[in-house]
Amino acid sequence: MKILAFGASNSRESINKIFAEYTAKQFTGAELEVLDLNDYEMPIFSVDREKHDGIPALALRFAEKIDAADLLIISFAEHNSTYTTAFKNVFDWVSRIKDRKHFGEKPVFALATATGPGGGKHVVAAFEARAKSSGATVLQSFVLPKYKETFDTEKGIIDEEKNAEFQEKLTAVKNFFA
Repeated sequence: MKILAFGASNSRESINKIFAEYTAKQFTGAELEVLDLNDYEMPIFSVDREKHDGIPALALRFAEKIDAADLLIISFAEHNSTYTTAFKNVFDWVSRIKDRKHFGEKPVFALATATGPGGGKHVVAAFEARAKSSGATVLQSFVLPKYKETFDTEKGIIDEEKNAEFQEKLTAVKNFFA
C-alpha cells in the first residue's frame, strides 16, 4: 500500500504535517511519501492566469502524487474556520485539470490539529462536506485539540481519551485495506 501524507499548511513548522506523518507511520509496511506544500507553491489561481499560462506543472505533479497513492492522509490546518490559503490554492489548481476529480477518487483519512480547544474541527467539517464531489472518500476523520498538551513528538497522542479515539479510527482505516 502506498500512502501520501501532508499537512494542509505552508508553515515550515507545521504541526499538521507532523501529525500527518505520525499517522502515516502507524501503517506498518506501507510505502510512505510525505509532501510539503511549500514545494507546491504556485501563483494564486485565477481563470485569467489559467487562460494565459495554462495549469502549472506543480499542480500536475501534485495530481500525479495523488494518483499514485492508495490512501491520502491529510491533516488540515485551520485558518479562520476553513482551509489555509496554501492548501486552497493547490486544491483550486488541481481542480482545473481536465477530466479529473481533485482527489482522484481516493480514500482519505482526514485529520486536523491545533493548539486551541477546537483542534481544527471546522476545517475537517468543511472538507467532509465537499469530499465526495471532489473525488475523495473520507474513511475516517479525527481532530486533536490542544496539540501542545495532547501530543508529544516521540510518544504520539498522550491524552488517553483522544488516543483511544484515534486508535479506533486508525484501526477502521487499516481494516478498509485488509
